[in-house]
Amino acid sequence: MKILVTGGLGFIGSHTVVELQAKGHEVLIVDNLSNSSEKVLDGIVAISGIKPEFEKMDLRDKPAVQDLFKRHTDISGIIHFAASKAVGESVEKPLLYYENNLGTLVYLLQEMSAKEKAHFIFSSSCTVYGQADVMPITEDAPVKKAESPYGNTKQIGEEIISDTCAVTENLNAIALRYFNPMGAHPSAEIGELPIGVPQNLVPFVTQTGAGLREELSVFGDDYPTDDGTCIRDYIHVVDLAKAHVVAMERLLEGKNESNYEVFNVGTGTGSSVLEVIHSFERVSGKKLPYKMVGRRVGDVIEAFANTQKANEVLGWKAESTLDQAMQSAWDWERKIRNV
Repeated sequence: MKILVTGGLGFIGSHTVVELQAKGHEVLIVDNLSNSSEKVLDGIVAISGIKPEFEKMDLRDKPAVQDLFKRHTDISGIIHFAASKAVGESVEKPLLYYENNLGTLVYLLQEMSAKEKAHFIFSSSCTVYGQADVMPITEDAPVKKAESPYGNTKQIGEEIISDTCAVTENLNAIALRYFNPMGAHPSAEIGELPIGVPQNLVPFVTQTGAGLREELSVFGDDYPTDDGTCIRDYIHVVDLAKAHVVAMERLLEGKNESNYEVFNVGTGTGSSVLEVIHSFERVSGKKLPYKMVGRRVGDVIEAFANTQKANEVLGWKAESTLDQAMQSAWDWERKIRNV
């Protein structure tokens, strides 16, 4: 089956391409390279021995999207990663996020809806839950008013897909609400490579450890948690990538119970910011310089997954520990920085 992976040269996308190819799927990558590099293709080839087809394209260009589907009539499914993803940036640039994250989704669904049979995996987020009332978070937890424009695009994105599936029998979709991806492929051939200042905690940690950053800022030490810092569910990117493959194959094999399903993808364990820092210090043997600063707009206190549905219904389970994921992130950082 040919699978279109949008944003396939990005962090999660590239790891998912590797796992798709390992399962024998043909992959077409579309990426505008706004937060990635074409050099990632070399890493994918180094791991898999297969060079996926790649087209540089901005999915905000509707005629270009229409032309893509005219040229590739054999696309069986889409795994849609292409989106802007930084909570803080979305607060500063909301219109950019609404255009990039929602317009592109509509264009893809319009093309897929015209197919005889279509399969769609959506890269969603635990941000749709806002500050959940109960931990761990189940898929039945209420979707609350988003804390940021980024989170709102994921909520609206899910609604767009759900509404489309309700009136489009040939479209089957799964939204994967994932928690906090981290780490890198164990080969250290691909990993997280943010352009500019990292927006996520772990690459900021590893860049600080590598000497690129003077110190790490911890946003808030007065949260109602054991050590005062935010708690998140950190999942190894390879585990997350495998969840996408399992979800796509569920649709391709017709095992889905309805034509729109939702699954949490996490480890089921919450780790605080300080616990992440201590994990880095364990695996690297280095003391990490950090300072406490004020809270960041849009951050919730804690969020970690109830993974029972993903484990039992989807048939997927995260395997790596926080330290294993951190070790892979540090191995990747050391490789690209020659540390």
